[in-house]
Amino acid sequence: MKRRFSKPIFSILLSFVCLYGNAQSLDQAKTLYTEGNYAAAKPVFAKIVNQSPNNASYNQWYGVCCYETGDLENAEKHLLVANKRNVLESYRYLALIYTKKQHYDEAVNFWEGFIELQNKRKEDISEAENNLETVRKLLRMEENTEDIQVIDSMVVNKNEFLDTYHLSEESGTLYPYNKFFDSNVNASSTVYKNQKGDKIFYAKPVEDKTYTLFSQNKLLDDFSDEKQLFKDRTTDCNYPFVLSDGVTMYFASKGYGSLGGYDIFVTRYNINTDTYLAPEQMGMPFNSSANDYMFVIDETKKLGWFVTDRNQPEDKVCVYLFIPEEKKKSIAAEDPETRRARATLSSIKETWKESADYSGLVKLAYTDGNERNEKPKNDFTFTINDKATYYTLNDMKSDETKTLYSEYLKMTEQINGLKTKLDTMRDSFHKGNSSKKEQLKPLIISAENELYSLMNSAKTQEKKARNAENKRLGIKY
Repeated sequence: MKRRFSKPIFSILLSFVCLYGNAQSLDQAKTLYTEGNYAAAKPVFAKIVNQSPNNASYNQWYGVCCYETGDLENAEKHLLVANKRNVLESYRYLALIYTKKQHYDEAVNFWEGFIELQNKRKEDISEAENNLETVRKLLRMEENTEDIQVIDSMVVNKNEFLDTYHLSEESGTLYPYNKFFDSNVNASSTVYKNQKGDKIFYAKPVEDKTYTLFSQNKLLDDFSDEKQLFKDRTTDCNYPFVLSDGVTMYFASKGYGSLGGYDIFVTRYNINTDTYLAPEQMGMPFNSSANDYMFVIDETKKLGWFVTDRNQPEDKVCVYLFIPEEKKKSIAAEDPETRRARATLSSIKETWKESADYSGLVKLAYTDGNERNEKPKNDFTFTINDKATYYTLNDMKSDETKTLYSEYLKMTEQINGLKTKLDTMRDSFHKGNSSKKEQLKPLIISAENELYSLMNSAKTQEKKARNAENKRLGIKY
């Protein structure tokens, strides 16, 4: 005879099994979390936090997993729940989130809260204090953002950003390090050669793989007499550019109080002591908590460039084109949102003068030397391999490549159109009232997601075209 359980007993047993099952999943997720495997732990915490939405610990663990996997929106939402219960790590991660979002005033508040709790627990606060000072510095720099006109921007492959720098003959020449030097050193750096062609400035990795700045003079037909520009070899310095005066040098460094990664600095050569003066850090919008580098001013064209990886995928950077100001001045805006937009360049149109037409300057920026009044002859720059680079569809040997790359070009047009649309919406958002902002916020988020997806698709399409051409050329890839 089969034994039957009454309904109440069966319900109790079922609840026990469910609770045991969740506890087991929770233990596994916590183990993964402790090991730093946030991606694997995330779906388990997502399920658990959905069942207990007010549990501070669950929200904390899930929020950290979201942050570590790049989902800042959900990270912020759940960490704020944990923060209401004063969970220590919620303060630190919220400070990191608001730093990434360039809300430095809020980041300061969360670092201060984090330090206060650490003090109560008698924990070491030195690292947190350093982070707090960095964010305070970011806030001060944001409040003194320079008033410049950024007239164009271009997202390019990280290893191809120099292709967008078209200097006048009077401003010298820039080269990728590995193309200029025939050596075994594989360096992610650049070489600047002055107008006369008798001096070069460059960076290369030294013994501990830290990049250090050097110069060489041309003697007869060869460059020689290598000279290290700064005595310190422990501070990473890279991407030098020297003005026509031969004295003023811009470069990027991860030291000297950098905000994070590379920051742009300026220094001047002291003829009397044969040394460079203490570097001065450039302000916003040139610097950020991301990597900012390759600052160049073409005094003939009266234009400048710099490159940054802020808000970009890992293999992409954005090159900004701007009009240098002879005298530095800060923006007059008192509104924090306006200052933040100008400091982070969330919309370059915010920097434009009313009714100004920059089309002529943009055209001038992308022409070389004596060809300033001519249209560029190249339709695009498409690197196939170390020995082949194409500039028109007719250069391609494979019909399949032409088809694939034509689709890629259509995608880039869509990307540019979507960027323009986003700029317009962001412009309306910053100028609109609270109701208008609430209306635009989901539209902007949707457009940003669409843009990111389209950029990934374009990257895949470009790779397909490259592979097809290499196959046609008989090159393994």
